[in-house]
Amino acid sequence: MGEPFGERAMATAITEPAKKTAASPALDFNARRLEQKLKKSIEGEVRFDAGSRALYATDASNYRQAPIGVIVPRTIQDIIATIEIAREFHVPVLGRGGGTSLAGQCCNVALVIDTTKYLHRVIDIDPVRRLARVQPGAVLDHLRRQTRKHGLTFGPDPATHDHCTLGGMIGNNSCGVHSVMAQFAGTGPRVSDNVEELEILTYDGARMRVGRTTDAALENLIQEGGRRGEIYAGLRKLRDTYAPLIRERYPRIPRRVSGYNLDELLPEKGFQVARALSGTESTCALFLEATLRLIEEPRARSLLVLGYPDVYSAADHILEVMEHRPIGLEGLDQELIEYNKRMNRHTEELELLPKGGGWLLVEFGGETKQAADDKARQLIAALQRSAHAPTIKLYDDPVAEAKVWEVRESGLGATAFVPGQPDSWAGWEDSAVPPERVGDYLRDLRRLFKKYDYAVSVYGHFGQGCVHCSIPFELTTRHGLEKYRAFVEEASDLVLSYGGSFSGEHGDGQSRGELLPKMFGPELIQAFREFKAIWDPRGMMNPGKVVDPYPILSNLRLGEHYDPPAPETYFQFRTEGSFSRAALRCVGIGKCRRTDGGTMCPSYMVTREEKHSTRGRAHLLFEMLQGDVIEQGWRDEHVKEALDLCLACKGCKGECPVNVDLATYKAEFLAHYYKGRLRPRSAYSMGLIYWTAQLASKFPALANFLTQTPPFGAAAKWLGGIAPERELPKFAQQTFRA
Repeated sequence: MGEPFGERAMATAITEPAKKTAASPALDFNARRLEQKLKKSIEGEVRFDAGSRALYATDASNYRQAPIGVIVPRTIQDIIATIEIAREFHVPVLGRGGGTSLAGQCCNVALVIDTTKYLHRVIDIDPVRRLARVQPGAVLDHLRRQTRKHGLTFGPDPATHDHCTLGGMIGNNSCGVHSVMAQFAGTGPRVSDNVEELEILTYDGARMRVGRTTDAALENLIQEGGRRGEIYAGLRKLRDTYAPLIRERYPRIPRRVSGYNLDELLPEKGFQVARALSGTESTCALFLEATLRLIEEPRARSLLVLGYPDVYSAADHILEVMEHRPIGLEGLDQELIEYNKRMNRHTEELELLPKGGGWLLVEFGGETKQAADDKARQLIAALQRSAHAPTIKLYDDPVAEAKVWEVRESGLGATAFVPGQPDSWAGWEDSAVPPERVGDYLRDLRRLFKKYDYAVSVYGHFGQGCVHCSIPFELTTRHGLEKYRAFVEEASDLVLSYGGSFSGEHGDGQSRGELLPKMFGPELIQAFREFKAIWDPRGMMNPGKVVDPYPILSNLRLGEHYDPPAPETYFQFRTEGSFSRAALRCVGIGKCRRTDGGTMCPSYMVTREEKHSTRGRAHLLFEMLQGDVIEQGWRDEHVKEALDLCLACKGCKGECPVNVDLATYKAEFLAHYYKGRLRPRSAYSMGLIYWTAQLASKFPALANFLTQTPPFGAAAKWLGGIAPERELPKFAQQTFRA
């Protein structure tokens, strides 16, 4: 019958199981029986092995929870069957996209359903109605490549646009640089503002399409009864009960992403159920298909960079710039520039910036380059009339423009591991305030950083009031964790004093879920519970996130008990300091998961497998050192298998935002893996080629003769990896083993 999953596996995934919330179900089932039934019932891939569980144990956040198993569905029917079996075994479920979430919503003790390998089609584009239908695993840039043929685009675009999935974007309610364009030219800056319909599946098996609902349609749905009628009746009752509080307590800012979108159920919003479900982080239902609103894509773009004395004065001029309706408005500070310099990154690009200590990157679009430039020049003229005009640079070269954007998009990678600085982490990385108040908010935030002795770079989507930063939290000591928690409490009070939101695009997950009562009050928190219960009455969809969340300091990837082994290594790891820190270097950005462009990561481009990405391999090495899920250390076959397809091309070291050097990590692992073992034939043929080639060059005729004559010919073939090992003469086997 197999061994039950039980408490041991729970302990590997939860740092503080005693603090697990009431909403998080206890697991008591037979994992082997569950795995066997899934394999018999679905066409897709069922993975309960330690390697797969380790691969999906974390995302780009500070959190870590090993899943029960991983499902890679080939069809929508596979997802339906998986949910049915999960319900039979009473196990939680989590839908996962690109795994780049920074708030911990992408990891849980659950069945993880990864749609990125097979369910990634752009189903249909309707250029007349400006709509696109996509599967949840479709990558944003793949959609935009097709919409561009019709002069259209999808407005929200996170920095991870070349590998993030649309299902994940809907789950997180993502935004991005050109959400400004979506704000002016479309229906709003967030993904939820641009969702028309969703096809969803609930944990109890209800499959339906949801979207805008007229009063008449709502009444008909309720009268029809059944599970769908029950859901809509519950939603209407929820709306009617809490409408006054929703109108009163929800921040009126462009980037309110924290909490559920209960405001979309209001009559003035058209009872838009698809938008209400957007941003629910897989806690209510799974998305099977999405219909998205498209907007016109500018045929030409111009980039204007404005330099100010500091980032605060740059932020003070946001409204002045926004009056000219740019399609993108980003801000960055001097610290980000200094961090790039210390890391010797983007050195050419940094020279392109005008003088200053804080910058605004302003992008304009138009039908022609001339039209885009004219908009930029109108802003220039207005700025030059002011008393304290910024330094200004208008770029005409698309290559130079792309390089400047690379500086802005380097933010997360450039601030994570800065030489001479403590490591920085997510945890308060995307707060949002009214755009007109960003300057003052940044000043107060800087004072808070100084109070806690945190050296921090700030940057972000200033046009919509969203501020990004990575903070050097000390996540491995009790004192450091207490300091982190105290900072978050003060920071949350600060952003609320500005009428802002804890999250401006990354969601709540576990990082901010526990803080939500501060922002919405106990009555609306109860409304969130009721909303989730309408869709997920058993509480099995991504439990412990957003609603009744795990405490902020539980399930940490590090934590005060983090104490990885310090093995002796062949390489010195001067940059990282140790192999354990090298294994921690990947912060989960996932740039190695793109499917075209660049050199990283060629194996992922072919397989679409997490274990064949740089991120997946780095995470497995981290898990190997933890020793709870990956148990065999240097001899673990799961790690060996993941590293086998690594070409050691060094593409990751150059292209990864944090310069993960997987080729070196692979060499270190293999040196330990094969210690005292016979290596593969190709290792000897290539490893000894310097000497064998030299020897053969001295006696070419003899070398040619021997390679054609048994038993030496067999040995030569074996060394080249052609003949099986048994054909190697015994004396040669002994020689090579020695």
